[in-house]
Amino acid sequence: MSDIAISVENLSKSYLVGHNSAKAERYTALRDVIANNARNLARKTRDMFQGKAIVQGDEVEEFWALKDLSFDIKQGDRVGIIGRNGAGKSTLLKILSRITEPTSGRIKINGRVASLLEVGTGFHPELTGRENIFLNGAILGMSRNEIQRKFDEIVAFAEVERFLDTPVKRYSSGMYVRLAFAVAAHLESEILIVDEVLAVGDADFQKKCLGKMEGISKGGRTVILVSHNMSAVKNLSTSVILLKNGHVEGIGSPEEMANSYLRISRDATSEISLINLNKPHISKVGLYNSVQEEVLAANSNDEAFIFFRIKTYSEKRLVFGFTIYNSEDVGLFSGITSDATEFISDTCKEFTIKIPIDLLNPGQYRLEGALSSNGVTIEQNECYCTFDVHRAGQFDFKNGKAKGFFRLSNDWNFKK
Repeated sequence: MSDIAISVENLSKSYLVGHNSAKAERYTALRDVIANNARNLARKTRDMFQGKAIVQGDEVEEFWALKDLSFDIKQGDRVGIIGRNGAGKSTLLKILSRITEPTSGRIKINGRVASLLEVGTGFHPELTGRENIFLNGAILGMSRNEIQRKFDEIVAFAEVERFLDTPVKRYSSGMYVRLAFAVAAHLESEILIVDEVLAVGDADFQKKCLGKMEGISKGGRTVILVSHNMSAVKNLSTSVILLKNGHVEGIGSPEEMANSYLRISRDATSEISLINLNKPHISKVGLYNSVQEEVLAANSNDEAFIFFRIKTYSEKRLVFGFTIYNSEDVGLFSGITSDATEFISDTCKEFTIKIPIDLLNPGQYRLEGALSSNGVTIEQNECYCTFDVHRAGQFDFKNGKAKGFFRLSNDWNFKK
């Protein structure tokens, strides 16, 4: 018997995206409107008879969400799937869960699949928690006897005993995801697929879920996890698949692929888009040393500054906020420009802020930020820049890495 749980060969998925070109024109003649509507009606009628999707718009573009993916996942593996927004992660999971059909390629799945892709999928808001356990279990392929046998374990894991006979429409998002995960995790399936929904739960429940998935894997079942939380991916996964623009960018260890993910985010940010450059935007972000030189890495004994250049093009008051994350996607420091700062039109504003780099343990860090005006986000990026922190003469605590996120200074006070 083969030990391959999932085999993907040359998998591709395309969507048709409609555009209304006429809306971009300020003035449109009546004859052009009539002609465009006639062409759209003819195209939609043709697509309907050919069994194709009906796409709104007078121009149709083919978008490939996935292109020529090939990989194998063995039974009992814990596989993380990571990538930037739009890389194709959710599309891949929907195809693996048999929710969406691929455009081309082939998938072989050995075993029953339990999927948790969105909060409350398969729940009826008017039914109680008790009724939805049986409903959702049936949707996932569990028999009534199997659900009854697992019922007490599901309720105990979800911690919703007091609200079992309450309609789930009154549940919080956290209660929703606890109950949904509990049902999916207790299904005796060979493959468990979990999307980013665990981000809804609190820290204790996330830890509980990770422990459950690890236990499932040790029992010989396969777990596939999609997450932007690098800490969860590293702790759970035995291997990681990195997606980029619908392609497999790499397959390897969690540590290696997490570093590649950060490099991809940095490279994508460095390519400044020329779209909407006449609107306020962040034109430069980087790490600078004490002599105002841009660097990619800094020693923890030196001074370091984050530099921002904001192209304003506006008399509005703009606010820029940022957070520095470590390689495990844990936010460490945050900062925000003063909302009282006056921005003059057609000028650049430059800011520098000193960061306590001496507190950071060696590793790779990224900066996420957003530019806003009057509470409305104008621009947001999950990785404006990345940088490394080094420390000379580092003590080898464990495999060359110090524990924790921060380190204390060397201001020791010795007494005889």
